[in-house]
Amino acid sequence: METQCDANARRRFLASRMSFAMNTPPGQRVSKPEFIALMAMMFATIAFSIDAMLTALPAIAADIAPGGVEQAALIMTMFLVGMGLGTFITGPISDAIGRKPVVYIGLAIYALGAVLAWIAPTLELMLAARVLQGLGAAGPRVVSAAIIRDLYSGRGMASILSLTMMVFLLVPAAAPLVGSWIAGAFGWRAIFPSFVLFALIILVWFGTRMSETLPPENRRPMRLPLMVDAVRQMFAHPTVRLSIFVQTLMLMILFSILTMVQPIFEVTFDRAESFPLWFGAVALASGVSSLLNAAIVGRFGMRRLVTWALAAQVVISGVFVLWMIADMPGLFAFYIFWQWGVMFQGGLTVANLNAIAMEPMGHIAGMAASVIGAVSTVLGAALASPVGMLFDGTPMALVATVLTACILASVMMQYMRRAEKALMA
Repeated sequence: METQCDANARRRFLASRMSFAMNTPPGQRVSKPEFIALMAMMFATIAFSIDAMLTALPAIAADIAPGGVEQAALIMTMFLVGMGLGTFITGPISDAIGRKPVVYIGLAIYALGAVLAWIAPTLELMLAARVLQGLGAAGPRVVSAAIIRDLYSGRGMASILSLTMMVFLLVPAAAPLVGSWIAGAFGWRAIFPSFVLFALIILVWFGTRMSETLPPENRRPMRLPLMVDAVRQMFAHPTVRLSIFVQTLMLMILFSILTMVQPIFEVTFDRAESFPLWFGAVALASGVSSLLNAAIVGRFGMRRLVTWALAAQVVISGVFVLWMIADMPGLFAFYIFWQWGVMFQGGLTVANLNAIAMEPMGHIAGMAASVIGAVSTVLGAALASPVGMLFDGTPMALVATVLTACILASVMMQYMRRAEKALMA
């Protein structure tokens, strides 16, 4: 009886949400392609803010980081710390006051952080400004996921997230090259005003084209007991809990690559000058796989695609580890193929895992987006931090990390399948 009541309540909620979507003023409704592009831009706030700095790390180290490139890399780490902190509160606030105000506030804080980093005279002040910038970036990042959940569900949501990720992943492909152009023409500090311009474009586009997707009657007051109950619901649900943990491992892989990719190209392969081009070409693999995922997820399902992608990566990374142990020739070619495979895997896993975790939590979409984003980002960054210290002049530490993470993720996906079968029974 309780299950039937829950199902009826969910149907009423979905009906009210669909009714609201249909009543959105025609002048402000966006087409599906424009909606995907806009959500991708909001997602890409994170990627652009990190990847555009990659090629500038040696110059930053020479100017204000006496500890070298490793110390300069804290500019990326502190941004992730700020984003993780902001992610914890952004969703609940958007559940309480609506989606649009949170995006506006987040973009304003993000732009302020970029300006302060631009003029910061010391590395310490710049790192503090990057924390503030990350705090603001959490707004558009979390709210974009909540907006997608407001309007879509199930495999349709997974398809939209995949298409969004496809456009979003074009930014990491181009950001290092754009950052190198800006730094080459105007100096590395000029990268920060480009972040302000990026935020302004999103602000105008989102403000003029998107309507509020969370009507007042569906809002959830921001009260501590309600927030605690929402978190309890999420981690009590085995599918949501396991999806978050697997997504954490996938983000750990991504952050580990971002931390080590520039030293690997410079130290291992002596290709620092061509690094932006190689990185951009490899990153495009994620866009291709996201497009493929959007096309086939309706047929094969989210869980199956994630499981297949992880299994393939276990095989590829395992072979690469043996290749390096045996000191076989063609290391650079295999590395490019391997990294391409890792990025391709990202397009088949991250969006699907996010959709799997969000699907049962439609009634608390903002809170769910916050918890999923915060836990996976903070834990992923924390797990990735020691990986950079393992760099020994070869890709071995990075490849072994990816192999281990994919094996653990595969085990969790199998456990998820069994837990869901038990619940259905």
